[in-house]
Amino acid sequence: MTPPVDPAVRNRNRWMLVAIAAMFFGALVFAGLLRFSGWRPEGLKNKGELLQPPADLRRVTPTLVDGTAYQWNPASRTWRIVAVAQGCESTHAAECARVLTQLETVWELMGREADRVDVLWVGAVPAQGKRPGTLRAVRQDDALRDRLPRARDAKGPVVAYVLDPNGFVVLRYAPGFDPSGLRTDLSRLLKVN
Repeated sequence: MTPPVDPAVRNRNRWMLVAIAAMFFGALVFAGLLRFSGWRPEGLKNKGELLQPPADLRRVTPTLVDGTAYQWNPASRTWRIVAVAQGCESTHAAECARVLTQLETVWELMGREADRVDVLWVGAVPAQGKRPGTLRAVRQDDALRDRLPRARDAKGPVVAYVLDPNGFVVLRYAPGFDPSGLRTDLSRLLKVN
């Protein structure tokens, strides 16, 4: 026969079980509150502006400066950085050259994934500045510019976008953007896809 349990020990064990359950469910409730309030850890946030819904450029075929059409070709799994420039041939030449050099650095830092990233420069390409190996100079095109979110109302010479392999615009970077943020976002996207 088992000896009777002391009521003080039994009550202490019950309170211990209640405390463990409260800690477990309290952590779940706290995590749910953080999740549904929109909080995200700093390391998981996009540096660029996530476009919801993404703009669809699949029906727009950009024309390169040499007159050939640039095809989206989703099967190649190529991501694109699209830089829309204005005033690069005159008033903003130095700023455009700086952004072009920054994009070249971002492209180089992609390492072995750099071949999966095309840089499309819409507008006059600056004479100065380093050029990414996959740079494609695109003619000014109103159909393309109109489909890019807020490309016309940019308050600077160069606004940048990241496009997925299918031709959807997923991220926007306002003029004066930090190129390290673009690189971070793009490297995450390349890992996923």
